[in-house]
Amino acid sequence: MAIMSCFELPVQQPDRDMSVQEFKVWIKQFDMNHDKRISPEELTEALESLHMWFSSWKARRVMKDADADHTGFIDNKKEVEKLVKYAQQRLHMKIHQS
Repeated sequence: MAIMSCFELPVQQPDRDMSVQEFKVWIKQFDMNHDKRISPEELTEALESLHMWFSSWKARRVMKDADADHTGFIDNKKEVEKLVKYAQQRLHMKIHQS
């Protein structure tokens, strides 16, 4: 797995300030299996790309808050909105509406 990551395309890092749409495009980069939903592992990867400490723990906390239907994935519009809100409030990401 570590060897494979050397050959993967680099993930684009978000700017310090981004729109909701830019956030959605950024998070979609981590949907490695292209199933149009974000798993806890993919969310951990996203947080690690930001060099956040305790990425795995934070990803579990985000999933607990954002996964409204308890499927184990962020997989619908309502859950993505909750993810955005969580990122703004608890991860201190600067995400604006326009």
